[in-house]
Amino acid sequence: MEIIVKPIGFIESPFNESEKVPIQPGFSESYGTVVIDMEYIEGLEEIDGFSHIILLYYFDRAENVDLKVTPYLDANPKGIFAIRHPNRPNKIGFSIVQLVSVEKNKLLVKGIDVLNNTPLLDIKPFVPEFDIKGISDTRIGWLSERLRKEEGE
Repeated sequence: MEIIVKPIGFIESPFNESEKVPIQPGFSESYGTVVIDMEYIEGLEEIDGFSHIILLYYFDRAENVDLKVTPYLDANPKGIFAIRHPNRPNKIGFSIVQLVSVEKNKLLVKGIDVLNNTPLLDIKPFVPEFDIKGISDTRIGWLSERLRKEEGE
């Protein structure tokens, strides 16, 4: 099966080098602009009522597919599906960002963690009642020990 996906726009960010991109939106205070192609502008109707949105994008500058990678927060290689590294089989990324404002086909967002001019595949509203409701007993695998150290425990 072949799946063909067409970008609906792109994401502008202050990051032109992958080494300078924050590791996740939660570690970023940076602003970016999501630019939607004009043919999709009607799809933005009422998005301004949401405080946060989910961006789905394509890691267009990820060159390899690696099934094991040493993640930023650890010294030991992990399976690609247990980390959020861009060298994935399908190179799809996502970020939950704060929606600051909407002006025509441009969305100003805070918490951006992608390279400048990253192709945008889709936008979805973040709705806690849908996205995290009922999820309380969670485990975060290998990250649990590392994140405790980061928080000073």
